[in-house]
Amino acid sequence: MCTLVFAWQAVADAPVVVAANRDEATDRPSEPPGLYQTDPQVIAPRDARAGGTWIGYNEAGLFVGITNRWVDRAGERSRGQLVADCLGSASADAAIDAVDQAVAADSYAGFNLVVADADRAALLEWDGELGVTEFEPGVHVVVNVGADGAFFEPPEQPELGRQQADNATAVRSALSVDEEAPPTAAVWREQAASVLGDHEYGVCVHGDGFGTRSASLVELGGETTAGVGSYWFADGPPCRTGFERVESSL
Repeated sequence: MCTLVFAWQAVADAPVVVAANRDEATDRPSEPPGLYQTDPQVIAPRDARAGGTWIGYNEAGLFVGITNRWVDRAGERSRGQLVADCLGSASADAAIDAVDQAVAADSYAGFNLVVADADRAALLEWDGELGVTEFEPGVHVVVNVGADGAFFEPPEQPELGRQQADNATAVRSALSVDEEAPPTAAVWREQAASVLGDHEYGVCVHGDGFGTRSASLVELGGETTAGVGSYWFADGPPCRTGFERVESSL
């Protein structure tokens, strides 16, 4: 996944609302969101090659999502497996502890990992050292070169890094909310879905053998959500693929 946008404690009726595009090789197989595991129950898509996932939530109301981080670092264990491990946690606090233990025990390529529940939201950045940044209430955008204006320039592709940073800044501006009169989760989610597929923002990618493969919308703890949360999935580039509700949402 290359673009992850989320509103944490920022909309009127839900603590966590997420919109994300997944960019990946076109020949890498995956399975759409469903019941990923049962103890605890997790709703997530599945990477059919390595068995992990890139985004999901669990019955405790914990969201976890990951993006690649453009650093020169290889890893032996799939980062998607790390996301799956985190989704076995009961809270954002526990998930952060799980990441700390995981990077000490196994080798991972660089990543930006977001964990969020109703009480805490944080970004975990891994480039050989683990950095943890606490998110304040608001709208946040995480991409391969950082988050919320704290971007770095990858030496091997500086121009692409600058472009991605500019895109992320534009997306955040478009989806920012009025603190005095915040939108409902449904309104913000609809706006976010439109931005994800609008080529003006540069986050729906089409390339040779690589591009935006799918998009996800997740809402947790909403007043209009039946159960823990709801998931909507576009099984293709969101510029031309509609979102459909995942029936197995918890």
